Amino acid sequence: MVTLKSPREIDAMRRSGKITSSVLTELMKAVRPGISTGDLDAIAERGIRQAGGVPTFKGYNGFPASICVSIDDEVVHGIPGSRVLRDGELLSIDIGTTLDGYVSDSAATVPVGSVSEDARRLMRVTQECLTIGIQQMEPGKHLGDIGAAVQEHAERHGYGVVRELVGHGVGRAMHEDPQVPNYGEWGTGLELRAGLVLAIEPMITQASPKVRVLPDGWTVVTADGKLAAHFEHTIAVTENGPRILTLRDYAEDPATERYRPAREAIA
Repeated sequence: MVTLKSPREIDAMRRSGKITSSVLTELMKAVRPGISTGDLDAIAERGIRQAGGVPTFKGYNGFPASICVSIDDEVVHGIPGSRVLRDGELLSIDIGTTLDGYVSDSAATVPVGSVSEDARRLMRVTQECLTIGIQQMEPGKHLGDIGAAVQEHAERHGYGVVRELVGHGVGRAMHEDPQVPNYGEWGTGLELRAGLVLAIEPMITQASPKVRVLPDGWTVVTADGKLAAHFEHTIAVTENGPRILTLRDYAEDPATERYRPAREAIA
């Protein structure tokens, strides 16, 4: 069942989103060759809890950590541990916070040291896919418009769009209705209304969109071993257009500036 949030609830989700965006910024700045994925997880848990929140991912369906860290061909849901990051790798970080019963969810892909131009291009286009998807979040538009916009931009650049994994509604639970595919047809699906809050998260691959799950039962990788990138924001549909509840002040797509409320201090 799709639930619409009140302005009060959206403000509460923004407070959660400020923790998520602030801690994700800290993690992005900490990424470097030689740091372990477990070190990043410790930074995340400490930062979320010190701000008064709870790491949403930890214990979710048995997930053992506060963040997901996915490297190179890992698309999503990588488990932090002893693995040490190496120069030239691509790292996707996915993070969620629960504050006062409300969830926020965000992700970004960052380079570890110096990466190839091909990797940088994939990161740039995936981040653009997210922004283009957010642009569709206006009252009266349709859920299919989000997926169609993401799919067209990714495929125009020769990239694959993962089908098996989708975005989702978010609120008091991390995964609420509706599902938000990163592909679709214009003008189809649920009509967007003010109060709808979605996590849009393009998962884009260098080539084939096919994926598989590793034996750990969590980590999703590209079937062909090519690179993947992942960006995500939690966004509310409002009468004035989309409001990004996890907007960062660091390494953000410049095109999202028009969604930054002038009255709001960005954590």
